[in-house]
Amino acid sequence: MTDEQTALIALDWGTSSLRAFRMSRAGRVLETRASAHGIQHLPEPGVPGFEAAFAAICGDWLEAAPVPVVAGGMVGSAQGWCEVPYLRCPAPIDALPGAAARVRAANGHEILLAPGLLFDPEGGTPDVMRGEEIQIAGAIAGRADWQAAATLVLPGTHSKWAQVADNTVTGFATYMTGEIFAVMRGHSILGRLMTDDPVPDEARAAAFAQGVALASEAGPGDLTRQLFSTRTLGLTGKLPGGALADYCSGLLIGHEIVSGLAAHGDGPVILVGSAELCRRYATALHQLSGRDPAARIENPAPAGLFRLACDAGLISPDTGVHP
Repeated sequence: MTDEQTALIALDWGTSSLRAFRMSRAGRVLETRASAHGIQHLPEPGVPGFEAAFAAICGDWLEAAPVPVVAGGMVGSAQGWCEVPYLRCPAPIDALPGAAARVRAANGHEILLAPGLLFDPEGGTPDVMRGEEIQIAGAIAGRADWQAAATLVLPGTHSKWAQVADNTVTGFATYMTGEIFAVMRGHSILGRLMTDDPVPDEARAAAFAQGVALASEAGPGDLTRQLFSTRTLGLTGKLPGGALADYCSGLLIGHEIVSGLAAHGDGPVILVGSAELCRRYATALHQLSGRDPAARIENPAPAGLFRLACDAGLISPDTGVHP
């Protein structure tokens, strides 16, 4: 088998979208496809909808090369194709296959579904992730230093701060930063003064930095009080409407980073997510701590799914598909 031949189909199957990766035995992505058929947007309800979405995005690949299939994300949730129980932390990365589940499609192909992770510390409150564990596995793959000790920050609707030690996710915390920003902008009084009016990039960057700075001064319970300043700065003309969203973003991201560094600040910080969002987090991280992220990684899901397949014994980077 050459590195141009298909050895694995990897699916990143989330709530609103589905991505498929045709991969070689060396872990190289040979082809990528995207679909709007996330688990909440299937072509039809229930299992038939998953079957149809699966066949549409990679059926021809599997007809041409009947190789193993792995999937991660919300496809393994209670609303997914098959619910896969969470693996409890501390969770070694190489323990993911043992907690995975298998589902067989109507066309006969078996799909290995990754588990999510549960962090339920004694005396604390439980936290969960599903899909991010695959991104973490991909981000640290091939990096012994990060596997030994690192903090991975995955910004998004529900940001995750995960601690890795000895190739094990020892714990993590979720911050609803992205969702709160979306609610504030779209469904609260704060959003009424936010506009899309053109504002110089320098002014937007200054507004973001102002929000981050205010977060650094916060005491217990100050977030909701400080959020209201998004409105008053607009009302008084101290910030233009086109920069208010940046200010609010800086305030929320700043609060998250202050909290995250206090709890998970040891070792290198690795940002995993979209380039623009990671840029904002890197800017705030430097402003608050003087530190820069060790890396910014946009999409480690294929690498994480490839590692899941290898650890599960479905493929080998050296010999290709197992008989």
